Amino acid sequence: MKVTLVGLGCGTAATLTAEGMAVLQEADCILGAARLLKELPEERFPSVRIAAVKPEDILEELLSRRPECPCVVFSGDTGFYSGARLLLPLLEERGAGCRILPGISSVQLLAARLGRPWQDWRLYSAHGLPCDAVTAVMQGGPAFFLTGGALGPAELCRQWAEAGLGGLAVVVGENLSCEEECISKGTAAEFVNRTFAPLSVVLAESAPEPEPHRTPGLKDERFLRGQVPMTKQEVRAAVLAKLGVCPEDTVWDVGAGTGGVSVELARAAYRGRVFAVECQLDACELIRQNRKRFGAWNLRLIPGTAPETLNGLPAPDAVFIGGTHGKLESIIEAVLRANRKARVCISAIALETLAAAVAALTAHGLTAEVTQLSVSRARTAGKLHLLTANNPVFLISGQAEGETAL
Repeated sequence: MKVTLVGLGCGTAATLTAEGMAVLQEADCILGAARLLKELPEERFPSVRIAAVKPEDILEELLSRRPECPCVVFSGDTGFYSGARLLLPLLEERGAGCRILPGISSVQLLAARLGRPWQDWRLYSAHGLPCDAVTAVMQGGPAFFLTGGALGPAELCRQWAEAGLGGLAVVVGENLSCEEECISKGTAAEFVNRTFAPLSVVLAESAPEPEPHRTPGLKDERFLRGQVPMTKQEVRAAVLAKLGVCPEDTVWDVGAGTGGVSVELARAAYRGRVFAVECQLDACELIRQNRKRFGAWNLRLIPGTAPETLNGLPAPDAVFIGGTHGKLESIIEAVLRANRKARVCISAIALETLAAAVAALTAHGLTAEVTQLSVSRARTAGKLHLLTANNPVFLISGQAEGETAL
């Protein structure tokens, strides 16, 4: 038995290739989703039709019926987030011969409708898969999304709007190649409350580019700070070194203040996410402004107090704790409940906070490492230069027993 996997393009005969059409007309059995089978007129494709979607069900039908020239149809291109990738290994295990005929993808069709090349687009699927739309548009170049289920165009636009990207240029293509085809152009903010067809794709232009990535430790004066205390440049650089942030990491900044550390974390985890937890309203506004100032769109503000606001956040790979309002013990408990292996760094100025941090980490079975930073900066006094000391800062790092130190 030799099985042919055929991509139907955007689901209509108009986007089916001539090669695919010829094979389907010769087939004695066609399997696939009921929606796709309806697009193949019986007078042109008179073979037996079997509605099946799951790879296991398709395989079972093929093995029980043993057709001589079976075809399995998929929407779009068989190589672009297609169910073909799941069926192929099952057929190969059974020794069935396979042939693949790709179809016209929705990427190609939307690009053609817009009169644009698509070789520089980044391609993502939000159809039944988790998708961080904010991180996607931060990677440079337009981003194309298949949508479906809970992540439709409006929900993707909501992610962008909440990240401060409400003005992001967006194109939504609905029911491509069908009579109901509709292409809408607008901004993320304009599409948040619109209803779109289930068969929709989205093209988002690249987010405003942040400054080039560099080593941590942005100058203090570059941040907006108002009357909110801010972690100084040298300490921010040391915090990132202690946490060892990787590009794909999910990071929490608890007690984010002006968002200075949050911004640095977001720049380091540029393919990940940073959640800045802050309870002071004036500080929350500063975080929003500094996020925009540095293009840290993957920084999400979580207004409220910890540990309550930590419940439900994605599990962190690394956590910085800069302010606790006396709830350090319960915050660490919440962190370790989310991820026992999370890398933790706590800042302290008061000796009492230092002692509490060491005790809390130790009580939860973590090895505490204490570093003291004493930073002095020169100022002019006439013809002389004198050093002015900042308050010493303690950084208390915690890691689970048996974990490799960064």
